[in-house]
Amino acid sequence: MTTAQHPTPDLSIDGTGLLCVQLLLRLRGRISGHPAGTVVHIHTTDPAAPLDLPAWCHLTGHEYLGPVPHPATDREVYAIRLTAAALPTRPDRPWHPAPADSGTTG
Repeated sequence: MTTAQHPTPDLSIDGTGLLCVQLLLRLRGRISGHPAGTVVHIHTTDPAAPLDLPAWCHLTGHEYLGPVPHPATDREVYAIRLTAAALPTRPDRPWHPAPADSGTTG
């Protein structure tokens, strides 16, 4: 579905069965190397995702676009847009900013 708020995704990530930390680690790994402006749809069954994804985007600087209407699945789908000024997080802890000399993306 393409709308002004939820354009067609450039990348879809299946986070089915993953809880917060695992979901964010998968997300961070999959977005690495993608350019700013990339729209990512995250498919998840994590009940905390509506809180965790916006908070993680706020921490890193990526743009949280919100839930995506997706009637063909029993999973929730959320959209984010990658930004050029995203801050890296620690390799083992996606909730913690990385040291200034780290090369980890978002």
